[in-house]
Amino acid sequence: MRTNIEERAVSLARYIIDNRATVRAAAGHFNVSKSTVHKDLSERLAGINGTLYEEVKEVLDFNKSERHIRGGMATRRKYKGG
Repeated sequence: MRTNIEERAVSLARYIIDNRATVRAAAGHFNVSKSTVHKDLSERLAGINGTLYEEVKEVLDFNKSERHIRGGMATRRKYKGG
């Protein structure tokens, strides 16, 4: 069972890096919860593959820095209808 979790963590990281995806998008693609994605990427991946962890951390930090902009755009679309 442990290898499946490790494989999932690496697969999640590669998906996020390749697609510049958000945690929510990765969770939907792999049919797991956002909490599982966070745990796999922040805790498990560091022990499995340190360089992959650093790469995915860059993407997640970038997504976090843009989060407020995405939220504002979603609200604008909601109320402007477009």
